[in-house]
Amino acid sequence: MAHLAASPDLIAFLQALPERRKRRGVRYPQWLLLLMAILGILSGCRSARDLERFAKRHHQAFGAALDLELPKAPCDSTFLYLFERVELEELFGLLRDWMLAQIADQDKDFDQLICDGKTLRGSAAQPDGADGATRFVTQVTLYARELGVAIAQTSFDTGESHERAALKALLSTLELEGVLIQADALHTSPAFFNSPPSRAPTCS
Repeated sequence: MAHLAASPDLIAFLQALPERRKRRGVRYPQWLLLLMAILGILSGCRSARDLERFAKRHHQAFGAALDLELPKAPCDSTFLYLFERVELEELFGLLRDWMLAQIADQDKDFDQLICDGKTLRGSAAQPDGADGATRFVTQVTLYARELGVAIAQTSFDTGESHERAALKALLSTLELEGVLIQADALHTSPAFFNSPPSRAPTCS
């Protein structure tokens, strides 16, 4: 449980997330379950059952490190209910803000962003459409090499959207004057932005 030593600031961010569970029957603070889930996923958990086992395995360590009285560890249904209620975009935004707050040199600028899209393992689904194409959930990340962190992230269902739209949505949330964007060739056709073509060299 060495990760807990770096968690107090993260806890403060998680506590800012609005509570959307019904109060009746709630036994664990939302921030605690989210902290357990984050640490569990970083430790290799891939399901709610995995998180239950992780919470039981480190039950005493959580109580001691956080100075909490935990009569027992949360079960898998507790995590599932949490994931059904929590607003993921709000959570992702808080995590992004927390990661940016860990940057030692807060005033350091960056002049390039790298776009990377990855299909999430286990997200494949067979739709009912006529084409029968397999759908996936894909995650798109913008990484700032100079800062050493991902500064923006989103995901989409390949049956409903595509990576170009996801990247444009991410870029629209950032101040990008003078920033070079590196992305795969799929973003070059059709034209990504509705602007006059540049006469300057576009590749090297």
